[in-house]
Amino acid sequence: MATYQAPLRDMQFVLHELLGAEREFAALPGFEDATRDLIDPILEEAAKLCENVMFPLNRVGDQEGCTFEDGEVRTPTGFRDAYRAYVEGGWGGLTCNPDFGGQGLPHTLSVFVEEMLQSSNMALALYTGLTHGACIALDKHGSDDLRRRYLAKLVDGTWSGVMCLTESHCGTDLGLLRTRAESIGDGRYRVTGTKIFITGGDQDLSENIVHFVLARLPDAPPGVKGISMFLVPKFLANEDGSPGERNAVHCGSIEHKMGIRGASTCVMNYDGATGYLVGEPHRGMRAMFSMMNYERLMVGQQGLSLAEVAYQNAAAYARDRLQGRSLKGPSAPDLPADPIIVHPDVRRMLLTTRAYNEAARALLGWVSLQVDRSTHHPDPTVREAAADSVALFTPVVKAFFTDYGFESCNLCQQVFGGHGYISEWGMEQLVRDARISQIYEGANGIHALDLAGRKLPMNGGRAIHAYMEGVSDFVAERRGKSELAEFVQPLGAALARLQQATQWLNEAAQVNPDEVGAASYDYLRLLALVSFGRMWAESAEIALANQDGDNTGFYKAKLATARFFVRRLLPNTASLLATLTAGADSVMAMEAEAF
Repeated sequence: MATYQAPLRDMQFVLHELLGAEREFAALPGFEDATRDLIDPILEEAAKLCENVMFPLNRVGDQEGCTFEDGEVRTPTGFRDAYRAYVEGGWGGLTCNPDFGGQGLPHTLSVFVEEMLQSSNMALALYTGLTHGACIALDKHGSDDLRRRYLAKLVDGTWSGVMCLTESHCGTDLGLLRTRAESIGDGRYRVTGTKIFITGGDQDLSENIVHFVLARLPDAPPGVKGISMFLVPKFLANEDGSPGERNAVHCGSIEHKMGIRGASTCVMNYDGATGYLVGEPHRGMRAMFSMMNYERLMVGQQGLSLAEVAYQNAAAYARDRLQGRSLKGPSAPDLPADPIIVHPDVRRMLLTTRAYNEAARALLGWVSLQVDRSTHHPDPTVREAAADSVALFTPVVKAFFTDYGFESCNLCQQVFGGHGYISEWGMEQLVRDARISQIYEGANGIHALDLAGRKLPMNGGRAIHAYMEGVSDFVAERRGKSELAEFVQPLGAALARLQQATQWLNEAAQVNPDEVGAASYDYLRLLALVSFGRMWAESAEIALANQDGDNTGFYKAKLATARFFVRRLLPNTASLLATLTAGADSVMAMEAEAF
């Protein structure tokens, strides 16, 4: 039976010691009240909800799945009660606009709550996470009337929100979509079409479901420049905000899936459904990206969240499972065999997962702080630099976190041996659930291409060069500190490889555009490892300063994990540089017919 305990101590380390969140929030108008006295109790209460209410339903959701009967979707046993507890606790409004019932707290705080939700029950957390993304899009792009009628109910979770993009013939290439919308006057439109893979498109958790649908107006230009976004509710809202008549939007079926079985994945039919334009005509992608960019960071976090649960259970199993003897001789001579934690290969798998998890948590915290800076800092120069960082690292978080998360769930399953293949231990569910995160919200290869082909050259390379300069300054400022040499010198070497790769890619792309596509995956992983190295070097510096007198072992473990990362994982930057600079020829030479 799997277990989960929220990693509160490490979250507090990232927030208070690594990021200096209280100081940072004090400099952001509107966040001055977000002190440690407020932050820590929120995290502790979220942990109770996730450990005691959400997590016990995780296996139930996987075993039962959602059902589709008489045109309605039913969620697994217990999901409705857990969702009600989430709503009654006010968790949906944590960072939302106070004008509509939100609490207006920093995004940086909410990501740690979101990690716990996803770790405890990824399927259930998908419903709540999508609703938060809908709140962001509607608050930013909706008319005053739409915000008045719909936003408060979305913020408090009474109603839920979903985004509806994919059609059977178009996923990544949304320019091919066929769903259409026609004006019927009075600000209303008739929306007609079919969408697939709509997570939470129908369910029995909330009183209403608000669909954000991409469609084309009759005069729309071709491609993505002709896409508009429409709010299409399951039940139309009355003037007082209460749910009114049923709209012509219906679930046609639900998918039977490899994982996240407690989350409904729906085929949605819009049969002349009443919808309302959100944002400007033909500018729907701009409006949808407000939601998608949040969701991409959330999906990236799913890799971390599931890998955290996998690590906790694998580490506990390795301490208890007796198999063989230590290579140096029995470590537990009074027992018939030693715990498998004594074996180097088991430790390799556990430390790989732990090192990635703690660096990912730190990096996501840093990116989330940039989100808050980009929206709340009074200095426009700071806001611009922060927005650059968010744009640069969104594909890294989405793609690398989900890649390593799936790899880590597999590693931790391997720790269990044959028991990892048996459902009662919970490990095989983690592997199945993690797999989708590499696919939805844009397949990871697309995000790598977005990074290499769009984010690197944007604004003349301003974002990537600013980031590399910041890492370079960090390394230079600590070169004389001998106690940090084992962390700073490897980081400096990895940074040099990133700089070389960036220059090579820029030059090669001018000659052959295929070089960008061929190098993009390796480049994304290279940037991710360097950014993880930066997080570990900073974390090690803090741990070194606090290890004396620490009777918990926290800082000692932090240093040991940092050493493992810089010695065993960061050197992979060398092979990534070699593969990405090998060029596109070996990738593109084979004729298509030969595959």
